[in-house]
Parts: sequence; C-alpha cells; structure tokens
Amino acid sequence: MKKILGVYEAPRSHWVGNGFPVRSLFSYDNHGKALSPFLLLDHAGPQTFAPTTTRRGVGEHPHRGFETVTIVYEGEVAHRDSTGAGGTIGPGDVQWMTAASGILHEEYHSDAFAQRGGPLEMVQLWVNLPARDKMSAPGYQTLLNADIPQVDLPDGAGSLRVIAGSYGGGRGPARTFTPIDVWDVRLQAGATAALQSPPGRTLALVVLHGTVLVNGQEVVRAGQLVHMDRAADTVHLEANNEVTLLWLSGEPIDEPVVGYGPFVMNSEEEIRQALEDFRSGRFGGIPAAEAVPAH
Repeated sequence: MKKILGVYEAPRSHWVGNGFPVRSLFSYDNHGKALSPFLLLDHAGPQTFAPTTTRRGVGEHPHRGFETVTIVYEGEVAHRDSTGAGGTIGPGDVQWMTAASGILHEEYHSDAFAQRGGPLEMVQLWVNLPARDKMSAPGYQTLLNADIPQVDLPDGAGSLRVIAGSYGGGRGPARTFTPIDVWDVRLQAGATAALQSPPGRTLALVVLHGTVLVNGQEVVRAGQLVHMDRAADTVHLEANNEVTLLWLSGEPIDEPVVGYGPFVMNSEEEIRQALEDFRSGRFGGIPAAEAVPAH
C-alpha cells in the first residue's frame, strides 16, 4: 500500500470576490513541488445564499501558465472569458479552462441561481502546464454531468465519476496536457474500497464530506488533504460514514514553479513578461454578455 506522507488541515475560509467563501486545501506556495502537477485547490462552501438581484462572484481577472478546473456540487456558476467561451454549469458539471498563454475570465453565480438563492458548493483545482505548453493557445472545455462516466465500485462500496483519466472502463472527457486522473469518489457508510495510482505519480486525496480511514492508519475528515508517496500503487479506504472525496493523481512536472498571483511560470522573467503583457492588453477582452452561448 502507498505510504501516507502527511495529512493537512485546510485553514479558515476566506472570500474570493463576494460569491465564493473558500478554504484552500493546498497551494503551490506551501506544498512546493510535492503535489506537482497540481498547484492549488479551493473548496467553496457549502454555504446557503439568500435570493438577490446583486451579482455575486469574481469580476474580470487574468491567468497564465496553467489550467483551472471548476467542479460544481450545488448551485450554478456562470463563466465568460476572452476566448469567447462561456456558459452556466450546475450540479455535477465541470468547466476546464486552459489559461496557457493568457486568458481573462469572470465567474459569477448564475442569474437564475442568484435570484432564487440556495446552497452553493464547488471546488476549483489549478493544474500546472509543462514549459512547452505554457504559451499555447488558451481554451475552454464544458464537461456536463451527463458526459462524465460514473462507474460503480466493487461490492456496492459506492461510485466514482471519471472527470479526467480512466477507471474501470470509464474514460474521462477532459483533454489534458499531461497524464492525470481526477476522480469524484462517493463511498457508502461502512464501505471499503481499494484504488490504484500508477507508481511514480503524485497522489493526493481531498476529503470534502465524511470521515474515512486510509490504509488502516489515518482517520481523515472533511476539510483535510492526504498526501501519498509515489512508490507503491494501492490505497485502501474505509468509510466511517458517507464520504465524498477527490482523487488527484498525476505525473509530476519536474520544472521550476514560479508564481505571482494568477500567473504560474518557470522563471521570474516570465512572470515579469506576463505582467507586462496583461497591462498592455495582450490578453484580449471578454466579449459582451449577450454573445455568450448558454449550456
């Protein structure tokens, strides 16, 4: 079985814009290369919002050098970006945005969700790009719940949605630059499951709900991250109650990580260039709202 390298508690929540109360379970500035190719994971909510006509969310902002993956569990999020892509994603849906050479985007509660109110819960994962791809063209993938394979775990233990990578004959719809598995795992109370990650890969488990015993050694609770070693391949999970967790497995990118806010590159010079390009308007602009297609 894989060795547990550490269990980490998320800090207190903070607000991103006026619509997303998030806890950062990890980021590249506190875990360094250990979790490569993954850079950051924010868990927003769950929080119930009252109905409003006010826009809630984060206005126009830039990114360069990596990808953002937003997974919605409850509520609805509307996205627009400078490639002209956008739309609304709801429970079970995922948006996979490739910032690469540079993108401007904004994220708000959808108008319909804001007006009716209700619970919101989502995560946003940042995935690094190798140097050869950091300046490639930006892009956007809408991964609807209906297009994400759901595979039953053996012995009725629960289910696993394959967002990226593969499991049990299910292949995730996300197109990735390096080999990664992003799995949305649900375990029934009292169930056990054994999952594998290829040797040599980074592996992190993020527990969002419930309590799970990992490899018979560590009890991990909601809001905690488990970092596993890269040697052996099997992780044994025993759910004390109903559990929701994210399985993040990927080939490490053995390159320098230099970040400054929304830019993650390989050198200070590239960061300075990103700032200059952004200030010079080279990231383009977000088209008018009426030009955005609905999903």
